[in-house]
Parts: sequence; structure tokens; C-alpha cells
Amino acid sequence: MANSHGSASTVDALDLRILSALSAQPDAPVKQLAAMLGIPASTCAFRVRSLRARGVIAGLELVIDPAALGATVQAMIRVRLANHSKSGVDALFDALVATPGVLQVFHIAGADDFLVHVAVADAAALRDIVLEHITVHDVVRATETQLVFERRRGAGVLTALAAS
Repeated sequence: MANSHGSASTVDALDLRILSALSAQPDAPVKQLAAMLGIPASTCAFRVRSLRARGVIAGLELVIDPAALGATVQAMIRVRLANHSKSGVDALFDALVATPGVLQVFHIAGADDFLVHVAVADAAALRDIVLEHITVHDVVRATETQLVFERRRGAGVLTALAAS
């Protein structure tokens, strides 16, 4: 489990157990986590603080269901660039993440240069993102939009580490 602050060797078996418990119940109080893991609350609190300080736990995220707010259409927009100057790529990246309705932006290698995950109210709003916020940039050569029918969260890296 490498990160910008350390390496896989900085995370031991107890840390992995704590991370698994936190993944299952991110809002659980330290006392409850400690009880679930069968360790003292002070040890659990120290380990959680250490995981945060080392950047293993990078933050907490509020997950909002876009459909509950009227954004029932999700799509992935593939973006291909005409040229790849650093300033052009950086400017487009910044503009994409600032676009209303954009959930995530991935700068990728391969035939496409960006994947933009959006959630919008309807097809017209999806079209507007493409025409008013993406293709208006000179650096963009082409886009391709794919509707998302369903999304599921993957098993994650903890499962892979537990299996090794």
C-alpha cells in the first residue's frame, strides 16, 4: 500500500484490520472500532491518528447520491486532444473539474486523454456540458459520450492486501 508518505511496509496487520473496519463503518466511534477489533480504545485511537498523519487515510468524503438531487443521468465523456502542451492540458483539466455536474475527471493514457464522469438532469444538460464546457477548448479534438446504466463500487485495495 504505497503512498506519497511511505511504503507498504509502514502498514502492518493491525493497521489493515483498522482500515477494513473503518471502510465498513466510516462513522463508527473509536471506542466501537476498538471493541469490534478486540483492542484497547487508546491503541485504536493512536493507530487511526497515525494512519491519518502518514497519509494512509487521506481524508473523509461525503458521498451524495446525484439522483436524489435530480441529476438522474450519468455518463462518461471521453475526450481526445488535438495537442498536448502542458499549459493546454492543465487549463482543460482545471476547467473540467470546475464544470457543474462533473463528478470526477481522469487524465489517462491511451487513445483518449480524459474521462469525465458527469451527473445531470437530462440529455439536454448532458449535451450542454459537451458543447458549452468541453468542445469550446481549442485543445479538444473530439469527444465521445457513453451513458452509465449502473455503477457499483469495487472491492478496493484492502481486499487485495488481505488476500496476499
